[in-house]
Amino acid sequence: MERCSWANVSPIDQTYHDEEWGVPVHDDRELFEMLILEGAQAGLSWTTILKKREGYRVAFDNFDIKTVAAYDEAKIAALLLNPAIVRNKLKVNGTVTNANLVLAIQKEYGSFDKYIWQFVGGTPIVNHRESMADVPTSTPESDAMSKALKKLGFKFIGTTICYAYMQATGMVNDHTKTCFRYGVDVGE
Repeated sequence: MERCSWANVSPIDQTYHDEEWGVPVHDDRELFEMLILEGAQAGLSWTTILKKREGYRVAFDNFDIKTVAAYDEAKIAALLLNPAIVRNKLKVNGTVTNANLVLAIQKEYGSFDKYIWQFVGGTPIVNHRESMADVPTSTPESDAMSKALKKLGFKFIGTTICYAYMQATGMVNDHTKTCFRYGVDVGE
């Protein structure tokens, strides 16, 4: 079975690729989780984050947005001592900031899903890549998402992170043409 080349790094990467990457996500909690994990990955490998994912779920109350938004200084201090996550003060504080901003978006738009999917017109962009070398690190859509989220005050949300987020949540399907997941989950 052929996969996108990046997925052959480890079994955890293969499972993530085979079961999640490129699959459209519309649940606000799951969208928030991936937003935080993609931001946590900045400067690290995705494999590192996947290995810490369960630790993140426990540490951040399964990414319950309201709970995370209410974290106080004591909770943040405890998180910074937790070896199950990336103990970066800016990233941990950014998670709390981002949770509060997701709540504000939910209030204004009805859901984070409705807001975030507007950057792809509500429908996954299905690309037809020959190889992973053809996959860009950003696009006009990720540029627009990054700019809009930064304007709202989101943290760890550059255009490269936004593009990886779009791929992770199925807003963009970048499985290569030879990958067994190519065209799956988007009606092709």
